[in-house]
Amino acid sequence: MKFLTFMDTHQDKKALKQIIKRAQDQDIDFLICAGDISDFCRGLRESLEELQSVKKKIYFIPGNHEAHLDSWAELMSTFPNFQVFHREALIIDDYIILGYGGGGFVQEDPNFRKLARSWYNEYQGKKIIFVTHGPPFGTEIDWLNQRHMGNKDFRSFIERIEPKLAICGHIHETAGKSDKIKNTQLINPGRAGMVIELR
Repeated sequence: MKFLTFMDTHQDKKALKQIIKRAQDQDIDFLICAGDISDFCRGLRESLEELQSVKKKIYFIPGNHEAHLDSWAELMSTFPNFQVFHREALIIDDYIILGYGGGGFVQEDPNFRKLARSWYNEYQGKKIIFVTHGPPFGTEIDWLNQRHMGNKDFRSFIERIEPKLAICGHIHETAGKSDKIKNTQLINPGRAGMVIELR
């Protein structure tokens, strides 16, 4: 399984064109976008239009800039290769990909805690990729303004279920960085993106 993951392009056409070129050059199976391709939903439709040229499935969770959009149904019907999986699980090959968008600098999330219990009961012991917009707390990728800004509930879930990979963004200053929580590899691909190959 080979995919390109990115986020935080915020209407930057040059960054999006580079993502598209990389996706086309790398012979990937699909893309995962962890949100904030718009500026508070401005430019969202245009960005999705650009991404159609990749001709691969784009799995998407909203960032804090898309968190207040009421319905994704119209966009998913307009752009058939675009699929939102916020609060949902995708099954691709033998991987479960869990998506949770929105947030920002929220350090505790009771709604996520409830969902995490359900996910743990259903998917513990499986090969998991955990995709969030914001980072988990207490790592290299949530460090901003001399303190950790990540989500403590995301961290607890990672410690408990131990995904193979956790993908997040939101903090532009840590784009391209990685870290680990227990055996889980954490990455912030940022607007440049990263190509991931898993077996």
